[in-house]
Amino acid sequence: MTEMLEFAFMQRALLAALLVGIAAPAVGIYLVQRRQAIMGDGIGHVALTGVALGFLLSTNPVWMAVLVSSVGAIAMELIRWYGKARGDIALAMLFYGGMAGGVMLINLSNNGSNANLTTYLFGSITTVSSSDIVAIVGLSVFALAVSLGLRRQLFAVCQDEEFARVTGLPVRLLNLLLAVTAAVTVTVAMRVVGLLLVSALMVIPVAAAQQATRGFAATLGLSVLFGVAVTLSGTATSYYVDVPPGASIVILAIALFIVVTALAAPLARRRARAVAAQGEDGTLGADEGREREGRPTRV
Repeated sequence: MTEMLEFAFMQRALLAALLVGIAAPAVGIYLVQRRQAIMGDGIGHVALTGVALGFLLSTNPVWMAVLVSSVGAIAMELIRWYGKARGDIALAMLFYGGMAGGVMLINLSNNGSNANLTTYLFGSITTVSSSDIVAIVGLSVFALAVSLGLRRQLFAVCQDEEFARVTGLPVRLLNLLLAVTAAVTVTVAMRVVGLLLVSALMVIPVAAAQQATRGFAATLGLSVLFGVAVTLSGTATSYYVDVPPGASIVILAIALFIVVTALAAPLARRRARAVAAQGEDGTLGADEGREREGRPTRV
């Protein structure tokens, strides 16, 4: 392990993996609560246009991807509000248009190629530069500041928009802020796992944590722990086994989900029997009632 840390490129890779492992689940938990787990994948398609535009204009692809993916995320949110029956068609065109636009622009650029695009599609953590680290640190801080600093407000909006609106929360503003934060997180993670796999890192650690926890805060903390574990171990695996880091991270995340689910199943059955027994006695508490409905018990 110490041998790996002797190389500057691996130091940068592990730092990037650590930051992404923290930020991706911290934002992804809200997408999971809103049943929009696939949103990260859609933003990744749009961000590809930003990467290609960065090469075309000879600017930093990461920052250009932040700008374009943020605009795309806002467009997705507006479609969700006003799209109604045809919203899914509009979203599909936005996703596929983002992918097609990225391929078209990269071929028009003199500074990029399809090979450059591939490193962003599937991740290339060992090629993370010092300037990339600066961008990843800044964007991760923003994502964590929003997801943790506004966790109570975002939790309320994700659980019940109508109730949040009645309590006086700026629901639309919070939804837009969450969409932009998700776009920033996708951009942060694209150098680690790639735009095509980033949604997995935002969703799978959260899904695994939900198997073992009941409250929102506990799920958030455990999902971040799982995210850090799979990103660091996946990066180390890619170094020693010489396999793609993005694929290693996602496969380890899926394996973790399977293990946690298998271990948590007996506990869940015992808990369900206890809740049923309490219900028969008329002592079913508020937390157990919320759990039966599949909702987290508290922030």
